[in-house]
Amino acid sequence: MSNSRRRMTGRRLFFTALVCGTILALVSGLIHVFAGDGLRGVEIAMIVVFALNTPWMVIGFWNAAIGFSLLHFNRNWLSSVTGLAGLDDESSAIGGRTAIIMPVHNENPDLVVGNLKAVTDSLDATGFSDSFDIFLLSDTTDPVIAGREKALFEAWREGNGRPDRLHYRRRADNTRQKVGNIEDFCTRWGDGFDFMIVLDADSVMSGSAILRLVRLMQLNPALGILQTLVTGMPAGSAFARMFQFGMRHGMRSYTTGSAWWQGPDGPYWGHNAILRLQAFRRNCVLPALPGARPLGGEILSHDQVEAVFMRRGGYEVRVLPLEDGSYEENPTTLPDFLTRDLRWCQGNMQYLKLFRHPSLIRGVRPMGRLQLLLAIMMYTGAPLWYAFMALGLADLVMAASMNGWTVTPAPPPVLGLILFASVIGMTFAPKLFGVLDVALRRNARQAYGGTARIAAGTLLETLFSLLLSPVVALAQTVFVFGLFFGKRIRWDAQERDDRSVSVREAAGGLWLQTLLGAGFLTVLADLAPHILPWAAPVIAGLLLSVPFAVVTATPALGGLFKGAGLCAVPEEHLTPDVLKQAQAALETAPAVMDLPAPAPVGQFADPERA
Repeated sequence: MSNSRRRMTGRRLFFTALVCGTILALVSGLIHVFAGDGLRGVEIAMIVVFALNTPWMVIGFWNAAIGFSLLHFNRNWLSSVTGLAGLDDESSAIGGRTAIIMPVHNENPDLVVGNLKAVTDSLDATGFSDSFDIFLLSDTTDPVIAGREKALFEAWREGNGRPDRLHYRRRADNTRQKVGNIEDFCTRWGDGFDFMIVLDADSVMSGSAILRLVRLMQLNPALGILQTLVTGMPAGSAFARMFQFGMRHGMRSYTTGSAWWQGPDGPYWGHNAILRLQAFRRNCVLPALPGARPLGGEILSHDQVEAVFMRRGGYEVRVLPLEDGSYEENPTTLPDFLTRDLRWCQGNMQYLKLFRHPSLIRGVRPMGRLQLLLAIMMYTGAPLWYAFMALGLADLVMAASMNGWTVTPAPPPVLGLILFASVIGMTFAPKLFGVLDVALRRNARQAYGGTARIAAGTLLETLFSLLLSPVVALAQTVFVFGLFFGKRIRWDAQERDDRSVSVREAAGGLWLQTLLGAGFLTVLADLAPHILPWAAPVIAGLLLSVPFAVVTATPALGGLFKGAGLCAVPEEHLTPDVLKQAQAALETAPAVMDLPAPAPVGQFADPERA
């Protein structure tokens, strides 16, 4: 066994011990709390549900804790985490050829072409753009959008000094959706390129970030996929600002920690990444899943499956945990966020079929299977969380029914308070470690607008997360159960522009959250009002879901946040050239057309039957 393999094995054993030890401590604590007067059936069920839900939280906690420790107590943390050669290389020649591709489907053409132009201009500014070709791979089915798409691209080609490197292709039949789109590119043009960089419609990457990826691929021939850390662009809506402020703080420490023990078996998020093209073509052909949709058919969340297949083929899949010129947009409203989240949920839950049919993942390494399992666990936590609360409420009702419909208040046991605080602390730990990471670096504090703005943004984002979490969790819970009865969500183009949300739209998509919140409040207020303070975050989030969706989308609140610098990301204070170019290209696009209005939230948030 080589030194690097021995070191990675040691890291994984250490991480496993931390995770298992923590889970054991938490579950033992809950058993001790419940066992004071003997364990009843409902309490045993709650312990089982808690034990099943705990691993995702604990893994996140230790990822963030290890990542924070590496960032601040290891001068060579990046080399230690990635194990890559050439991390400081900024001057070596760019060899081979790289295709930058953007697969799209009914997206805003002005945004798409504007982003591609910005990426190309940034690459031209480096002086190394001769080795790159740009491909807009259209699966657009709307003829109006397709016409605008082609016209904008042709206008760009005519005005560009090197039109031969700009390619537009529209498929007449979008078989296999995005997977088929990329497969078609590989078949038609794959022989001519060494590397492929994949962008989403809302993706932007700087020329320097792209060159870094290519150089790292050149210097590390075992590398099959290198994923960048994708950060949110400056946003105008209050919803997007608070969401990405929290995401930004949680990402750096969390991703650094996970990359430390996952090593060459890392994730791939489907965009803002570079792939070794011939290895991808040989190893990453995806099978269709047995059975009918939504869980059968084409694999929708294809990225992580491609990562484990690439690793099965003998190539490394790694993450570069740097905030380094790789950007995307985030949903601007709660309805649009739920639409995107449930799409990912449907795709990830399809991985269950891979485990049910082992022949489809024959030869996949244990770490690859773990990555697929972690992707599933992203969406099993919500049903388990609601199951735990439902069991607790049922236990309360049964106890009240046997005691004349009264519940005698009792002080919570000290161990119960410690357990509650531990769970809350671990849940918020990735973001808290991220805030601490920023607070300890002078340049980072200045980039975020100073300590006062960081503190204010953290308080706002914490309140935002407390209200958002139960709303999203209920949507995930209903959707996960619906998948097994044939319900699914449409994989259409995302709504990416700032917009308002009407009360009618919000109520149409969030009526169940409101109803459940009212039910929780009624039962607890009647039977056990002393429990209300503990349940307040969940009840408040559910009851306020409709006004929350409306208010966080209002232009006035977004303008107030932007004017005060609240929940601002560093790129808002010092905007990189590539983002300025993308915004300028969008604003100056000729003859902007009126795109079709987005469907109401209910049409997306309420899954349609297949």
